[in-house]
Amino acid sequence: MDAYDLVQLSTGEMLRQETKLKSKLGDEAKVLMDAGKLVPDDLIIAMISGRIDDTKGAGVILDGFPRTTAQAEVLDQMLVDKGMQLDRVIQIEIPEPEVIARLTGRFSCAKCGTGYHEVFNKPKVAEICDKCGSKEFVRRSDDNVETARSRLRAYHEQTAPILPYYEAAGRLSTVDGMGGVDQVFARIKEIVEGA
Repeated sequence: MDAYDLVQLSTGEMLRQETKLKSKLGDEAKVLMDAGKLVPDDLIIAMISGRIDDTKGAGVILDGFPRTTAQAEVLDQMLVDKGMQLDRVIQIEIPEPEVIARLTGRFSCAKCGTGYHEVFNKPKVAEICDKCGSKEFVRRSDDNVETARSRLRAYHEQTAPILPYYEAAGRLSTVDGMGGVDQVFARIKEIVEGA
């Protein structure tokens, strides 16, 4: 969120970077991911902890983490150990058919990684990246209906149970995720500035 000078820490993106760099963490994660297994909490926590340290005290947005109550508890303790705290958890509510449409329509520039969507965020000039001018685009192999439904099942089973944890701590806010990017951002901004 550039408007607030915050660093976005996306666990999915970090794992992809670590595997691309062939770091020790990336190599361990790649073996697990290639076998279809989840990366264990201790590796994810180590990665998040290191990236938070790299921000040198800047505020962060955690994207894709925590996904379980156990991760939320470990995150809270890690932040206490660093003299930090989690200010707000924002749950963006979107109907499931819309989630599937958003996931399955994603693609990105193969050269610079700029993200697009075939309905909601097309390049300004068809088939040309707005940022670097490349004509090469890629889609994640797991951005399909079957995988999207599987992700939603995993969300309901594993991630949704953390909502009462954060609600009890007075940190949970819910935002309507329908509408344009600017509309949803305005709703999130109200929460962030009111916190």
